[in-house]
Amino acid sequence: MSWFSTNSRQTWLQKLCVRVLKAGPIPKHIAFIMDGNRRFATKNSIDRAQGHLHGFNKLAETLEWCLNLGICEVTVYAFSIENFKRSKEEVECLMEIARQKFSKLLEEKEMIEKHGVCIRVLGNLTLLPLDVQEIIAEAVNFTKHNTRAILNVCFSYTSRDDICTAMRELASGVKQGHIKQSDINERVLEKCFYTSQCRKVDLLIRTSGEVRLSDFLLWESSYGVLAFVQVLWPEFSIWHLYAAVLHYQRNSQAVGIARDNNEVEIERLQQESDHSCVLQELEQTQLKGDNSIENLNLQSRIIEYAALREKRTQDFLNLLECRRKTYFEDLDNNRTKERCKC
Repeated sequence: MSWFSTNSRQTWLQKLCVRVLKAGPIPKHIAFIMDGNRRFATKNSIDRAQGHLHGFNKLAETLEWCLNLGICEVTVYAFSIENFKRSKEEVECLMEIARQKFSKLLEEKEMIEKHGVCIRVLGNLTLLPLDVQEIIAEAVNFTKHNTRAILNVCFSYTSRDDICTAMRELASGVKQGHIKQSDINERVLEKCFYTSQCRKVDLLIRTSGEVRLSDFLLWESSYGVLAFVQVLWPEFSIWHLYAAVLHYQRNSQAVGIARDNNEVEIERLQQESDHSCVLQELEQTQLKGDNSIENLNLQSRIIEYAALREKRTQDFLNLLECRRKTYFEDLDNNRTKERCKC
């Protein structure tokens, strides 16, 4: 291959790798912990702001690699709630980069529409400055109907905060009579997460050599393949991505079996719960009859109870989703009004 230029050789090798990888299972949803921006800055004698900027630029490149592989959903850990504990200067720097990058996205609306990219921003956004909330809301609302590819940006996020928020939503739903305490199960809980619209994570990649999840997608990645890469995030390359996907392919079957077994167990527990709830209702109404009629009534009552439970929980989840959509729409409208005043 000596007649190839270096770039041509690289392109040829990349195409070959893509063909080989596509012969196996490709993860539908990859999550990234983009760690190492500050160490990259120190290593290259640049300030932290430049390190974070290099990190954001690497994200754009990585998304293109993922699309070329057929990976249609990507989630990134952009800003943890724990990051608010950093210095005021660094937090302000990260907020400013967020303003710039989301503004840049909105300047490229035609390109976003062309590629059909849906942007979701997940987290406790009320902790952010109002102007950052508003520009995020505009980006979310503008892209919400796109379906070809999805970019989930976890911003002002931790898993523990997400789980606690979901539990508060469920407690409020029970208190207001929208759902019953017995309606709550794993599936209902995860539908209250910020990530409720996301696929389960197939592959989670963390850079910089750290081997912990740092409170990121703990629930969603519990049946995903984990890959810890030694390289700092701004130095992450397409070859690191290929290696991680190959690692996923080697382990996906075992992980898939574990995930399927968990789904079966969830369904079994739900059936037991429905059976128990119906028996309690029968005891309370003191219904009696011969065994055959009682068994027939019990089965029909369980089916009826399950249908009513499904309706209750779905109505509750629809209310929650409506409230979250309204939050983004109100912020977007406020931003539009402010622009009109100017």
